[in-house]
Amino acid sequence: MFDFSFSRSSGPGGQNVNKVNSKATLKVSLSSLQPVVPKLLWPIVANSRYATSNELVIQADDSRKQQENVQRCLLKLNELIVQAGREAVPGETSEAQKSRVKNLQKSANEGRLKTKKFKSEKKSSRRSSGRSDY
Repeated sequence: MFDFSFSRSSGPGGQNVNKVNSKATLKVSLSSLQPVVPKLLWPIVANSRYATSNELVIQADDSRKQQENVQRCLLKLNELIVQAGREAVPGETSEAQKSRVKNLQKSANEGRLKTKKFKSEKKSSRRSSGRSDY
């Protein structure tokens, strides 16, 4: 499911950077995530910044220690899935939002009725009063 590879990190660090493979790269195929991740989250995960054609590639080289970078990769994967869940599942609507929507619906309906009444009066003024001037 997970495929870790290690390479030399970049940046400052002296001889440690030149000698030790501390950068961790995690590769996870999207097909192996499908049984674990809910179906609703697949499109979000597949379109994330870590996604390539058919896998997720997550890298970490923040630490000088290989094991800490491995943990950071796993944490990034976890954060990706949790964030996808937050985006896919809407939260509870607040009372302020509910009242705002209700007021918008009310004003839209009043505007619709006002326009309807205006058009009705315009049409009724065009109608003849029953007498003919011919």
